[in-house]
Amino acid sequence: MATHPLWRPYSSAANAVRQAERIAQRQVQPGPLQEHQDRWATEYAALRLLIKDAIPDQVLEISHVGSTAVAGLLAKPVIDIDLTVPDAVDELAYLARLEAVGFRLIFRDDIGGDAHRQLTFGAPNANLHVWSPGAVEPQRHALFAAWLRAHPADRDRYAAAKRAAAEGVGASRYNDLKSAVVYDIYERAFITDSAHGHDPRPRP
Repeated sequence: MATHPLWRPYSSAANAVRQAERIAQRQVQPGPLQEHQDRWATEYAALRLLIKDAIPDQVLEISHVGSTAVAGLLAKPVIDIDLTVPDAVDELAYLARLEAVGFRLIFRDDIGGDAHRQLTFGAPNANLHVWSPGAVEPQRHALFAAWLRAHPADRDRYAAAKRAAAEGVGASRYNDLKSAVVYDIYERAFITDSAHGHDPRPRP
């Protein structure tokens, strides 16, 4: 069977399991869902400049990802940023300088075998995901956002899943409660990607 290089197996509890890796709490909790705000692009631009000024020798790629990067999409008011550095594991090269400008390390883990460091920022509320070159998850994030921008029906399905998940119990379950819809959207994106073959893999 053909498998898209960005495919990941379906998991309905990955985020809840991941909470065991948490090493600190974020400065500000995510807060409730909001309609898309134009200010999110401005907030990302300010954070991008802050990061590049703090660690100019480390920034290989930086991008606005997640729901706040998709116009028209319901989102929690948290700016998600993917940052690629030469080596995410080499924290001595970047962490202290990011902490000096207000970021806080809250996760030191790996996702799908790729080293990952998650930092947060207080105002504006943000997640900074640090990766090494070639990591799969930033590529998945970019593909997902691009698909939602181009497919309003899936954007609406995702928004509906967000609303339903927000009514669930426990903040740690929010991402897991919308995971089925996320997986299905990725499947549609993979199947229609002309650059890579992918045979359908429906959820169990």
